[in-house]
Amino acid sequence: MRARIYKPARNAMQSGTAKTRHWVLDFAPREARQIDPLMGWTGSGDTEAQVRLRFDSREAAEDYAREHGIDYVVLEPHSRRPNIRPRGYGENFATDRKFVWTH
Repeated sequence: MRARIYKPARNAMQSGTAKTRHWVLDFAPREARQIDPLMGWTGSGDTEAQVRLRFDSREAAEDYAREHGIDYVVLEPHSRRPNIRPRGYGENFATDRKFVWTH
């Protein structure tokens, strides 16, 4: 049984960071997916590929894997530079503007 432990990236469609604070343990699939000849759906007999465990910390995920004899690989998250603009959106409505602003 092989698993990977990682911190999920944020959704590309949103600017928020929800669901990216936890660490996730995913199992690698044991067998390839097969196409159902009647409906055309893909399926597999591997139920471990459906399991996704969430942990509050990396250490908790590693401890769980060690306790249950699971081989694991830890993927380090890439840190993101914060996108903080001075004044930002509120500057559009500032009353102390130094120049005329119109649409």
